Amino acid sequence: MLRLHNVQTFHGNVQVLKDLSIEVSEGEIITLIGANGAGKTTTLMSISGIVPPRAGEILFDGKPIQNVSPDDIVASGISLVPEGRRIFPRLTVMENLDMGAFLRRDNAEIKKDVNHIFELFPILAERRHQQGGTLSGGEQQMLAISRALMARPRLLLLDEPSLGLGPIFVKLIFDIIRKINTESRTTIFLVEQNAHMALKVAHRGYVMENGRITLEGSADTLLHNEDVKKAYLGI
Repeated sequence: MLRLHNVQTFHGNVQVLKDLSIEVSEGEIITLIGANGAGKTTTLMSISGIVPPRAGEILFDGKPIQNVSPDDIVASGISLVPEGRRIFPRLTVMENLDMGAFLRRDNAEIKKDVNHIFELFPILAERRHQQGGTLSGGEQQMLAISRALMARPRLLLLDEPSLGLGPIFVKLIFDIIRKINTESRTTIFLVEQNAHMALKVAHRGYVMENGRITLEGSADTLLHNEDVKKAYLGI
């Protein structure tokens, strides 16, 4: 479904991604782990068109998207849940969900998707008329994921979904990630500091250091890799 080939992305004059190559197959959960500053967020921003690469290729369903605008990338079936949630704090929960469906015109299906969101996250149904900025951190993360799902993506990009959350919300978020993948067959590209939880939920994983992939394999293989254990799992 998604292929990055020799991608080179810069922030100003600083090269962040260095000949990055990653593949994501339809229906998978892929996780990208690595230290802060390794280039994980930049990878997602390159895929979503926010920071286009200067060289290399990004293919979605075999079509190059590295020079496509972010709104057209969303329309093609890719949605990003950014680090730090980035919900609209002064808009209500319902208005945030409406923004997620901004490019859609199928009102009856939009209503069905809202109902599905409220089944996934009952707390959001209770808070539907509440401003997003008044929600707890965990509730805001639920809203950020829900807003992205309202675009009906085939590929969901998640950037640090457990960041700043307590253990109960972390478990809930990862349970929902698994549920989204299995029930709707949504493909998921997960960037996550909590490497242990990420590898538990993923099918395959990549390890990134200084803008390069240094290790890849099945999630279970990486989970039991001694170098990964020492560097990222605290074992």
